[in-house]
Parts: sequence; structure tokens; C-alpha cells
Amino acid sequence: MLATAIMGIGLASFGQTSVKEVPNGWHLKDQQTSGFYGISLDRAYEFVKGKKSKPVLVAIIDSGIDTLHEDLRAVLWTNPKEIPGNGIDDDGNGYVDDVHGWNFLGGRDGRNVKEDSYEAARVYHANKGRFENITDPSTLSKDDQKLYKDWLRAKSDVVGAVNPGELAQLKYIYPKFKAGDSVIRRELKKEEYSGKDLQSYNTNDTDAQATKSIILSICAANNNNFDITNTALLEELEGQLRKAESSSVPPPNYRGDIVKDNENDINDKFYGNNDIMASTPFHGTHVAGIIGAVRSNGKGVDGIADNVRIMMIRAVPDGDEHDKDIALAIRYAVDNGAKVVNMSFGKGFSPQKQWVDDAVKYAESKGVLLVHAAGNDAANLDSAYNFPTPNFLNGGKANNWLTIGASGDPKNGGLTASFSNYGKNEVDVFAPGVNIYSSIPGGNTYGNASGTSMASPVTAGVAAFLLEYFPTLTAQQLKSVLEKSAVVPKIKAKIPGTDEEVSLSEISRTG
Repeated sequence: MLATAIMGIGLASFGQTSVKEVPNGWHLKDQQTSGFYGISLDRAYEFVKGKKSKPVLVAIIDSGIDTLHEDLRAVLWTNPKEIPGNGIDDDGNGYVDDVHGWNFLGGRDGRNVKEDSYEAARVYHANKGRFENITDPSTLSKDDQKLYKDWLRAKSDVVGAVNPGELAQLKYIYPKFKAGDSVIRRELKKEEYSGKDLQSYNTNDTDAQATKSIILSICAANNNNFDITNTALLEELEGQLRKAESSSVPPPNYRGDIVKDNENDINDKFYGNNDIMASTPFHGTHVAGIIGAVRSNGKGVDGIADNVRIMMIRAVPDGDEHDKDIALAIRYAVDNGAKVVNMSFGKGFSPQKQWVDDAVKYAESKGVLLVHAAGNDAANLDSAYNFPTPNFLNGGKANNWLTIGASGDPKNGGLTASFSNYGKNEVDVFAPGVNIYSSIPGGNTYGNASGTSMASPVTAGVAAFLLEYFPTLTAQQLKSVLEKSAVVPKIKAKIPGTDEEVSLSEISRTG
């Protein structure tokens, strides 16, 4: 699941507001000169002034990207061995016409997977018949005992977490929201609109007025972020409904008829298509702009790194990603020359974790840094679950991996984002992830989004910047430099989801 806190405060939290007083691009600023707790990017560029840079390839495993965006077109990676549009696998890597990356959520007929189920539901229903009548788990084999333990956790997540009141509220809100949304689209003459569009919008339609109120309330509850769109909220509502309904009904196989791979065979890997935009490019477009939107072109935003190429690997649907897709996406990135891989997604279960572990070890052996979003549940990852992880099933830990929590600013809600996961052992550093301004798809537009999904590419962008000017750094050295150069704040921060203030060293490994 994409790690963006578009609804981080939740549907039931209308009215919780915090004033947004930070400017667009605050995450790039220097605290000493501007007062904002950004990454001091101007000072970094001053430091390397006069030094030549070398291009760095950054892979983004995500939902897709707007390949036509004015701030991103020039920085898209182009496969030098592939002839665009000829229908031939010119470079012999098994992926036909992979010009700017690959889509593991596509079919050979051009169709694409948009939504998918949640991994907890897949785990629960896949093993329900096998485990639901078990009374003595000690009779199971060692492997089955582990599987049974995971099944019980999935059962608790799927069945025990369903609140009848919330489900009733969702079922009540959803049709009204859709009806009002249809009217607003027609009256605004826009298929996608944001809270900003609704601030001056007036209507006599009752459903449209209700939808407007819902959207504006959610925008206000999410740090007054009025860039939240109708389509993002519809996806969120539909996802929550699917999750709630999965307690009693096995999830559909959303990808089976489209992708047509053998999901149980990691060696069946040549599937998908080259449509890296598809119909879900919001998240990946925003992430890409943070890392590498063209700098100093007078348009939109400046990315962090000034000499990068962006490779998009589409593997994250609206729902939970599949381990096989993620494992193959990492391998594709490594095999095609990426030196940094951004992974702004996560889920609570990983039934084929070994496949992902093997891909992480492969990246480790090739000197590739993996940067992963910590997640948005205000949970302690020292005890909670958020996959993928750098901790291998057979013991040991990847040394080419960074887990990133989301920070903010005292002026936009606090030094730590209220939604961010944390962990004294499992979260390496915090980076800006609240009201981050970046590229969004459709008509060369820009807007804010919040989440550890934004904190991760901030870190990946800094990693790419470092590699541009210091290209001999290994992945391990790069990880070390990022950790040791991160600033230890002089003020305390709240443990996300609470009002308790602690030093950052209590909720992250580096402090």
C-alpha cells in the first residue's frame, strides 16, 4: 500500500485542524537561515559549487508516473538499448519496449491493474480452510506453526478490526459521496478537482454540497492541505470498503485475468507491459518530483538532485502490493543500472518474504542503496509490522537499507508527523514528510501531499545528490554518510499519535 497520509487523520476526524504556516518547498530550506526544519539544500549546493557531477539513476517502485509532465520529461531514464515502439525486446532482458521502466501490473493486451486487495485478507482467506479448526497448534510442523501464527494475526486484522459502526458509516457515505462527486465534476467541468477548487464552489445540489463538506473537512483535518483531490478520496473510500468487506468474503483476484503470470513462481518473471503511467500516476509523480524535478527552470518545483535520471517501475496498486512484483522490481532496477531505489509503500504481511529478501541481498551485492518509507500508522516498528524490511528471515540485516520516518516543522504540526511510524531500532532517520510540494499528474500541475512516502524520496534525493558529486561512495558508505550527517534537533518531538515529548533518539536509531 502506498505510504501517503492523504487521510492520515481518518474519516472520523473531521474538525481536527492545524494551521499550515510553512511555504511551498519548506523541506528544502535551512533551519538557521529560514527557521524551517528542512534539509539545507542551498548550503549543500554551495558546498559542491565548481565541482562536476555525474548522472545518477534512481529507480522508483511505485504506482506510475506522468511521463508528459513538464518538470519530469527531461529527467526520465531512457533505456539506451531499446528502440521505442517497435514491439521487440531489443536489449534481450525479457521486457519488450521498456523505454523508461516497466509495469509489473500490466497485461500483454495493454490492460492494467488499478486496484487490488489487502495482503491480510489474502493471507486469511488462503489458509482459512486449513487452519480455522486447529485446536492444538503444537501438532503442526515448525513451518506450519509459523504460517498458523501469521494466519491468526491476519484473522485478527481482517475480522477483529472491523468496526460495524465504521462500516455502516462508510456504506452510508460512499454512495452519497459518489453522487455528489458526479455533480461537482459536471458543474466544474473537471474529472479531478481538489479542495482548493471547492473553496469557491457553490451549488444547490444536496449531494454535491455534502461531498464538498466531506472533502473540505478532510482537507482541514490533514494540516489544512487543500490539494487533496476527489479521486484520491474515492480511492481511499473504496479501499476501506474493500478492506472491511474482506472479513466475510474472499478478495477477488484482481490481477489474474490481466497479468496472467504464475504468482507462485518467482521464475515466471517476464510479464507486464511498458505502460508506466497507467491510470494511477499521482503518487509516483509526486515522489519523482521530490527527487529530481528539473531545477532552476522557472517551473513548478525544484527537485533535490540536479543530475538524475528517473526509472519508474510500476508495482504498487491501489491496495497491497504483491511480494513477487516487488522482488522482481528491485531486480529490474539493479540489472538496469539504478544506484538508488525509492520504495514508498508498505504492508503488514509478507507471505513470500524470502523472494524479497533474495532481491534485497542481490541489490546489496551490486552496491545499490534501498530507501524505504516507514509507514503511516503512528506505530512503533520495533514491535509492529511494515514490510518489506531489512531484517532477513534467516537472520542478519541488510546494510544497504534506510527506513525513513516523516518529520515536519513546529509551524505545521510538530517536528514529527503525527501519522509517522517510528522505532528506536527500526527507523533510521526522519526526513520532511508533511505538506511537501511537488509535481502531480495532469496539465503540468503541482500540489502538496503528506506521508512517509514523501520523506523517503527526500532521503533518496539527498542520496542521489551525494552520488552525483561523490560517485565512488559505496551503498554502505552512502548510508553511513546520510545517517551521520543528519541533524540531531535541539528541541524534543512528540511520539507520533501521542502528546508525549521525547528526544528523537528515543524513536529513531540515529536520533
